[in-house]
Amino acid sequence: MDIPAIHLRSQIDSVLTAWGFGAADVAATADALVWADLRAIDSHGIALLLLYEQFLNQGSLIVRPEVAVIRDRAATAVVDGGSGLGHRPACLAADLAAEKAQAFGLGAVAVRNSNHFGAAGFYAARMAEKGLLGIVTSSVHLPAIVPTFGTVPMLGTNPIALAAPTARNRPFVLDMATSTAAIGKLRLAKRAGRQLPAGWALDTQGRPETDPDAALAVKRLTPLGGSRELGGHKGYGLATLVEILSTTLSGAAFAPLRPKDNARLDVGHFLMAIDPDAFRETGDFEDDLDDLIDAMRASPPAEAGQPVMVAGDPEHAAHDERSTHGIPLNDSLLNDLKALAERCGAPFHLAEEVP
Repeated sequence: MDIPAIHLRSQIDSVLTAWGFGAADVAATADALVWADLRAIDSHGIALLLLYEQFLNQGSLIVRPEVAVIRDRAATAVVDGGSGLGHRPACLAADLAAEKAQAFGLGAVAVRNSNHFGAAGFYAARMAEKGLLGIVTSSVHLPAIVPTFGTVPMLGTNPIALAAPTARNRPFVLDMATSTAAIGKLRLAKRAGRQLPAGWALDTQGRPETDPDAALAVKRLTPLGGSRELGGHKGYGLATLVEILSTTLSGAAFAPLRPKDNARLDVGHFLMAIDPDAFRETGDFEDDLDDLIDAMRASPPAEAGQPVMVAGDPEHAAHDERSTHGIPLNDSLLNDLKALAERCGAPFHLAEEVP
C-alpha cells in the first residue's frame, strides 16, 4: 500500500508524542524518518519506530532529554544529546556547524551521549541546503562488523555521508554504511521473506550467512568490500576512521567497551560543514561540481537504456516518485505499526483497513 508522506509524518508524530517526547524531538525525528522514506531508504524511515520502542523498553532512551552545547570554541563545539533520540542533537550540531562554517570557513561539531539518528545523509543534506559541504559520521550502539581475520564483531555499521551544493543539478549526496550492507537491510529482508546475498553477513564460524533471521541473531556483518581479498580490510579501516571521529573525538562510548550494566547507549556523531567560498570565488565550486556530475552522467553506459548515475540519483528519483504516488509499506510493516500504535495508545493514520 502506498501511503502519502503527510500520513506517515502524522503516524510518527502520534507515536512519539504518545511515548512522551517533546515537540522539538518529535519534529526532528519525523523530519529525518520521512526524509529517508521519501528517498527509498526504507531501513531508516518509519520502520525505525519499532527499534525505538525496543530502546524505550530496555531503558536506553530518555523521552525528555536535556540537549545542550557543553563545549564551544570559535569553529568547534561539542553537544550532549542527553540520552535521548539522536535526531534533535544531530540537527542542532548540523546547524551549529553551518553557522561556524559561514563565519570561519569551517565548522565541526561532535555529539556524545546520543542515540540512533536515522540516515546520516539527512544531516549532510541539511548543510548542503545552506550552500555548504556537509560531512557526517556516526558510531552505532551495537558492534556488528567483524574485523579482518576476526570472528567477533567490534565496530558498528558506522555510516558516513557527504553532501555538496550545486548550481544546476540537485545536490550531490553520498550516504553509505561502512559494512557491505546496513543492518536495517537485514531487517527489511526478514520482513520481505528474502534470503540475504552471500557476502553480507557471516555466522559465528566466519562462514557466509544468507538467512536473515540467523544473521540478525548473531549480527556479524562483513566490512565494505567483503572478504579481505576483495578489500574488506580497507572497509574495516574506514569503519575505524568513522569510529574515531564519532566516539574517540566526541567522548562517546566505544560499544564493545561500554559497561554491561549501562543501559544508555552513548552513541557519538561528528558533523563538519565547509564553506566552498572560503576556498574558491563564489559560485566556482558549484559550477565545477556540476561539470563533474554532468561528465560522469555523459560517460558511456554499460547497458543500453540504463543511464550512468552518480551518488544520490536513485534517491532523487525515488523522492520524485514517492512524493507524487506515496510511500510503499508492505502489509507486514503496516500490521506491526498498527500494533505499535495500539500498545502506546496512539491513533493509527496509515491504513484503517489493515486487520
